[in-house]
Amino acid sequence: MSEQKNLPVPDPGLEEHEHRFTDVNEAAADRAYRQIVGMLAAVPVLVLAFLFVYFGVPKDAELVLFGANLQMQTTLLGLTSGLATLMIGVAAIAWARSLMSDEEIVGERHGAASPPEARERVLADLETGIEASGIRRRKLLGTGMAGALGLIAVPALVSLADLGPWPTPALRAETIERTLWAEGVRLVNDVSYLPLKASDLEVGQLVNAVPETLEKIEDGTAFQQGKAKAAIIVVRMDPNSIKIPDSRKDWQINGILSYSKICTHVGCPISLWEQQTHHLLCPCHQSTFDLANSGVVVFGPAARSLPQLPITTDSEGYLVARSGFTVPVGPSYFERDSSKDFKEGDR
Repeated sequence: MSEQKNLPVPDPGLEEHEHRFTDVNEAAADRAYRQIVGMLAAVPVLVLAFLFVYFGVPKDAELVLFGANLQMQTTLLGLTSGLATLMIGVAAIAWARSLMSDEEIVGERHGAASPPEARERVLADLETGIEASGIRRRKLLGTGMAGALGLIAVPALVSLADLGPWPTPALRAETIERTLWAEGVRLVNDVSYLPLKASDLEVGQLVNAVPETLEKIEDGTAFQQGKAKAAIIVVRMDPNSIKIPDSRKDWQINGILSYSKICTHVGCPISLWEQQTHHLLCPCHQSTFDLANSGVVVFGPAARSLPQLPITTDSEGYLVARSGFTVPVGPSYFERDSSKDFKEGDR
């Protein structure tokens, strides 16, 4: 009593416990038990339905619902996976509210440090909790919950397949490592689509260009993908001021060279041209490439030289590609082979 007088608020005590209906009526408890097990048993059925929809329903199939045209596969995938998750949540709540122990417990406050007897008490409380959950007497509850939680991961794992196909070397060669450039394709201005004539370019000039074949692509997505990979810059420098390795002697025309416009760091488009230094700067992270030395990196986070496009002229004097890029353009990725990228000192 002397201790309670020093407390700011009198101890209200523990209110009288009110028993739930399932605590006093065994039939009601059994009914709740069957309902919970039924909800958990519905989870594997819904997971199987998810897999059936994923593999069996065509992606272009439509579903008319309340006057709206919906994609059948997407709608059914959301319903089956959502209901499976809902069943687990409702079952867990019903289990806690109907069958787990409902006795109020008073816990005394203690210091931050845990004495040995406290650890023993925790283990004892854990044992009490397990016993109060009824899981030992109604074993299907634990089995059902564990099975439901394990199976609910299946829709998520299966959905990972939609992130894209496996990046095999053959697939990469036909997709991200392939551009519109090929032998004989003309270089055209990226705004007017007029072909570039070698004799029209002046020393110090930089032109943004794309392949002539880009304009013929009608599909919007394919057009943007093609332009993102095939965008180039064309520069003309004094042949006496640039270093041309023996392996690239025929990649240029009287000081006219062409490089990918896509930075090898994170893929930003580059066109900040310094005529006096022959440097090309990326506006995103200031990576700097020396176009007078095969596009090697002289500053910044980029780790690879700019890919150079081999060019020549056709019978009319217009610039054309001698071939496609010899290395993939754009930023690095795990599967990329960087052994063929040009490095300082290569010939």
